[in-house]
Amino acid sequence: MQLKEFSVISSAIESGTVLKALETAIHAQAITQAIADTDSNEERKRGLPTHLVICLVIAMSLWSKASMRTVLKNLVDGLSEVWITVGQYWRVPSKSSITEARQRVGCRVMSRLFHLVVRPCATAQTPGAFLGGLRLMALDGTVFDVPDTVTNARVFGYPATRPGTVAAFPKVRLVLLIEAGTHLIVDALMCPYRIGERARAKKLLRSVQKGMLLMWDRGLDSYKMVQATLKQKCDYLGRIPKNVKFTVEKVLPDGSYLSWIAPDGKSKKKGGTKIRVRVIEYTIDTDAQGQTYRLITSLTDIECFPALLLATEYHRRWEVESTIDELKVHLLGRKTLIRSLNPREVVQEIYGWLLGHWAIRSLMFQVAESAEISPLRLSFTGTLNIVRRAVPKFQGLQIDEFPFFSPGS
Repeated sequence: MQLKEFSVISSAIESGTVLKALETAIHAQAITQAIADTDSNEERKRGLPTHLVICLVIAMSLWSKASMRTVLKNLVDGLSEVWITVGQYWRVPSKSSITEARQRVGCRVMSRLFHLVVRPCATAQTPGAFLGGLRLMALDGTVFDVPDTVTNARVFGYPATRPGTVAAFPKVRLVLLIEAGTHLIVDALMCPYRIGERARAKKLLRSVQKGMLLMWDRGLDSYKMVQATLKQKCDYLGRIPKNVKFTVEKVLPDGSYLSWIAPDGKSKKKGGTKIRVRVIEYTIDTDAQGQTYRLITSLTDIECFPALLLATEYHRRWEVESTIDELKVHLLGRKTLIRSLNPREVVQEIYGWLLGHWAIRSLMFQVAESAEISPLRLSFTGTLNIVRRAVPKFQGLQIDEFPFFSPGS
């Protein structure tokens, strides 16, 4: 038997073909629009066109422990099977070619794609997503290591250490706004380690609006935070540090009371005035002494929002911690989460990471809605494994052969 001769091809690989399995989460049209919006079209035909590089950066989070060439092989595995049947072979680009392609594409297109696709998705039927008609949102931040290179260290910086010691890795700070009932990340900002969470968190208020209830921890609380949230016509429920004192203006029947928060010096110079707040104090018996919590909120209607209900719902803020765990442990699972050696590629990779999480959580939400259950009951790791298998399998299917859904629907 004579071996069949194979011809090496440079096939045009479309993003819609590569990510068919994720089409309902990240539309091919959105990738095309992001490329157009950022003028990221290549001037000549390339082996790694922009749309394929975008798919590759997203896929880096799906196969986080694999090398870049292996990720690319996994990404086009279904297409490769089709080519082999007709005696064609797509030569996987070298590591240096992949690096050059990522540098050419940059990070702006990934940022634009992220903001084009992410949005709150929960409906009134989504269990636990709303409280009294208000969409539950949570805000928090985290830090993570990036490779210890000169450029990464200069841009992102190291955390403070004891005199005579140096931190092992530079760190990037990431602040997230999530929809508590779905774990969907609806906005995110990253910055060097030296910039605090509060400054970034306040900028994320661009994505909150009327009809939402925003929850934050005591590390993010400030007069400016409350003022900026109210400016967006969004309600809030936040924890207060121990050192903040309140004057009791009026005690309400449910045990909470009305008070005021005064502007800080800078806000006062800009015309800031005191803001009326409702304070809720309660103790959780975790040990012999118990732990006391103090919350402030803009919700003053004790009939619709009694103190016990708000105290109970506040602990849904921990859904953002679970989301961070999904990102840092279950999705990536690397000792050093980011692999890129230069700041621009670090930012690019983080947006690919966020888009990978969005794709998985979006698919989980769609499945949960059809089954009329909470998306938080589904396994994130299990869905990730399914997506890994589905990406190549869907590449060989036609639209009318899709077993569960139609792309673009």
